[in-house]
Amino acid sequence: MKLDTLKSLNDARHERRAAILVTDTTSGAERLVSGAAVESDPLAAELQKRLRSARSGMLEDGRTFLTVHVPPPRLVVIGAVHISQALAPMARLAGFDVTIIDPRTAFATPERFPGVELLAEWPEEALKGRPLDAYTALSALTHDPKIDDHAILAALAAQAFYIGALGSRKTHGKRMERLIGEGAAPGALERIHAPIGIDIGAQSPAEIAVAILAEIVAALRRGRQAERIAA
Repeated sequence: MKLDTLKSLNDARHERRAAILVTDTTSGAERLVSGAAVESDPLAAELQKRLRSARSGMLEDGRTFLTVHVPPPRLVVIGAVHISQALAPMARLAGFDVTIIDPRTAFATPERFPGVELLAEWPEEALKGRPLDAYTALSALTHDPKIDDHAILAALAAQAFYIGALGSRKTHGKRMERLIGEGAAPGALERIHAPIGIDIGAQSPAEIAVAILAEIVAALRRGRQAERIAA
């Protein structure tokens, strides 16, 4: 790999931007295509499939190899609550980068979340420096609209691959009314998983965390598996 290509790839990784290295295995020629530039590339259709599936491989021409680089999946949890204390270590074991955001400093303490990135800030401030993206899952767990709603809207705008929110169906109905009032499209709100987590009859914070993580992993794998089946 050429030095300038490697530098560009490292920059993309640091900034959580997807990229694909297109290599002509016959001549050795290579070019790095950023995720934002995929639509205008001659191989746009194939590159888009590869980005969604996160699969590298040879094209049918037998000479063009695509090396796909996508950011590692990330979980952003809104709310330093008991469920989050169980969810964070589970998600890290499953390979997710985890960030906890909660402006309530009594909850957001290093003692309660050792070894986890913890931001004791309002989501609208915290997400300025760590914007959400399509490789991010968001779990809104505070049950407080003043804290959760902005983060949910940001996740919808960023096309986060998973958005989940704590609360009953009645609570979620009121949430949807608020979000529509903030300008969210009614159709987009269907992407929100609420009540959050797969239905396993979970009761304790740890059990609810298991249900949430299972739903997140399913959303991540379903998206990639669908592309593989289509291919």
